[in-house]
Amino acid sequence: MSIDLDAESRRIIAEYERREREMPADFYDLHHLRNLFMHQEHERLLAQCLHRTGQIPSPERRILEVGCGHGNWLSVFESLGFPPQNIAGIELGGPRAEFASKRLPAADVRVGDATHLSWPDQSFDVVFQRMMFTSILDADIRRQAAAEMMRVVRPDGAIIWSDFFINPRNPRVHPLNRSDVRELFPGWRATLYRTTLAPPLARRLVPVSWSLARAVEKLKIFNAYFFGFLRRES
Repeated sequence: MSIDLDAESRRIIAEYERREREMPADFYDLHHLRNLFMHQEHERLLAQCLHRTGQIPSPERRILEVGCGHGNWLSVFESLGFPPQNIAGIELGGPRAEFASKRLPAADVRVGDATHLSWPDQSFDVVFQRMMFTSILDADIRRQAAAEMMRVVRPDGAIIWSDFFINPRNPRVHPLNRSDVRELFPGWRATLYRTTLAPPLARRLVPVSWSLARAVEKLKIFNAYFFGFLRRES
């Protein structure tokens, strides 16, 4: 299994590097309206999930992002009220983790993979993942990552999920539907909201009319993401 994990880790890092080479440096920046459109909706949903699970940020609450990238969402956690010293992240790529650490110096940012989270059992009130699972093509590795996330969550804590369930044009990712998510987290109850316009449609609609894009998004039939939370079944 370790050989498979090493190979998958190298593949994912190589994919990150390919994107950085081939995409414009500002491709995901929020000055692009299409990105701001999705970001604002996901930030709203994150706050909603925190409220619905009772995980309102406080001096005692701790949150971990698995696959924290450059730390964009670590900064969002701080803006929502989590103390920086209670924020943690883990990222497969060393340079990305280093960037995230410099961005939020008080946070606990580590280099590592999702199948071996270097924190003790029940360390966090909230564990968050955003578009990390769909980057993993190996089913066994996805299951190991899910098991680690469940391990580090406190008994009354929550896992918050943000990922796409359809992406037919990209063979380098593996979309996950509701049943896939529930299978990854046995014994947990999943509440998932179908949200966020498929990026090709958002790129067309948002610059023309933000209001129209929101109206189409409310129809849900053109949405491509699930955002929601998982809690242990009582």
